[in-house]
Amino acid sequence: MNEEVKKNMEEFGFPVIVDEKSGAMQWVDMRELRLRYIISVENIKPFYEGLREGKLMATKCKKCGRIFFPPQKDCPSCFDSDIEWVELKKEGTLETMTVVFVKPPSFGQYDPYPVAIAKLDDGPRILAWYSGDPQQVKPGQRVKVQVSRRKEGYLMYELAPI
Repeated sequence: MNEEVKKNMEEFGFPVIVDEKSGAMQWVDMRELRLRYIISVENIKPFYEGLREGKLMATKCKKCGRIFFPPQKDCPSCFDSDIEWVELKKEGTLETMTVVFVKPPSFGQYDPYPVAIAKLDDGPRILAWYSGDPQQVKPGQRVKVQVSRRKEGYLMYELAPI
């Protein structure tokens, strides 16, 4: 526990620090949270198989025609289960971007990283890390989705300027 937290524990009775920019109090949790989880991806296997081939796969509801990315097993709009897999074109328009400085513990080993939202030409919006220079970003610019590898070695998709 650092000295500021100790001092504030005595003064306020809580483990808090004062944010340098805003002056707002922030809670400093005294416990370490370690979390490991297993999530079944059996119903969206074509998504992962597509990434291995450099493709971006989504699901499309055969009943209402909506396209979903990330892929869905069932249509969240009309609740139908008749879904087909479609390949997205991987290009779109950047809508917004931010740089994440306050990271969750699982991303603590990364430098601050930019994330962006783009509307793909096929329709769905995609949230992903942005691989371009965040200083050069302009809303409305054209971007593409590319498949790359994370530090941990597994495949991921990210947005990049065209």
